[in-house]
Amino acid sequence: MFRQMRRNKQQVSREECRRVLKEGKRAVLAVQGDEGYPYALPIDYWFDEAEDTIYFHTALEGHKVDALRRCDKVCFTLCDQGYKKEGDWAWYVTSVICFGRATPVTDPEKALEKALAFGRKYYPTEEALQAVIDRSYARMQVMAIHIEHMTGKLVHEK
Repeated sequence: MFRQMRRNKQQVSREECRRVLKEGKRAVLAVQGDEGYPYALPIDYWFDEAEDTIYFHTALEGHKVDALRRCDKVCFTLCDQGYKKEGDWAWYVTSVICFGRATPVTDPEKALEKALAFGRKYYPTEEALQAVIDRSYARMQVMAIHIEHMTGKLVHEK
């Protein structure tokens, strides 16, 4: 169903993909937007290693939500910060592409648990996190991306 990576000599392991997902801060979520046009947007996210699931939150309405209601199939893409080897001017960058389905987390306890875990990745203190949860949690939907296919590639940009 999913294509194999064409440049498979650059393919990285599933564990390396999981490392990039765990350490990353921003990614691009692509959905099928209005009139069939792709709609890709940068998002914050949290990767639950135990579940092998990506979580993000969204407003209760808008282009992204409408697109996800029409079609739950998504593409989630990110790159790590990369590195340079001594004496080399070009970067080594690992990218990860995940295909899956995005579904709302409907269990209230689980949704709050995932929202808090997500927030701990970005907020400096529990107090700051609790303040934003108190202020905006009622206006958000927690979503889960259930990964169906994942590939990663290490590119030497030379």
